[in-house]
Amino acid sequence: MSRLPAVDPANLNAEQRKVYDSIASGPRGGVRGPFLALIHVPELTNRIQNLGEYLRYNTSYPPRLSEFAIIITARHFNSQYEWHAHAALALKGGLSQAIVDAVREKRRPQSMQPDETDVYDFVSELTTNNKVSEGTYKRVVDRFKIAGAVELAGLVGYYIMIAMTLLAHEVPLPEGQAPYWK
Repeated sequence: MSRLPAVDPANLNAEQRKVYDSIASGPRGGVRGPFLALIHVPELTNRIQNLGEYLRYNTSYPPRLSEFAIIITARHFNSQYEWHAHAALALKGGLSQAIVDAVREKRRPQSMQPDETDVYDFVSELTTNNKVSEGTYKRVVDRFKIAGAVELAGLVGYYIMIAMTLLAHEVPLPEGQAPYWK
């Protein structure tokens, strides 16, 4: 159960309603999870949702790789809701079930494509070591250019913030959804 009161869309104030409607009518198609926690501070919610929309839908990364980065981050921080929201999107984007399963089980995936290996190493090093090795950084820049390295670090940072929001407020998985790990 969430630490925050449930959000009733019918009882939102004008600022909350504006942000809620903006999120609902955007590419997310609805207001769920972290945004139901964040909506208590509409200005913060709006700024976060705009950044997230850019990082999730408008970077140079295809969904297979951006969702891969997101689930690595989610699993590192044990963010069940974040995993729930993005593991299926990673599969839909073309990531293999074997890779998703390995990340869920906290194992290095086998048989990754070279671009997946670069993303995995970058995100894993950043979340585990709080830095990225010179070799991994160079591989990412060589493959995705400087802009891609900046976008990937931004994507990880954004989803760390989302994980912390979900975890701090104990946002639960949707009703009926079993946890993905203990």
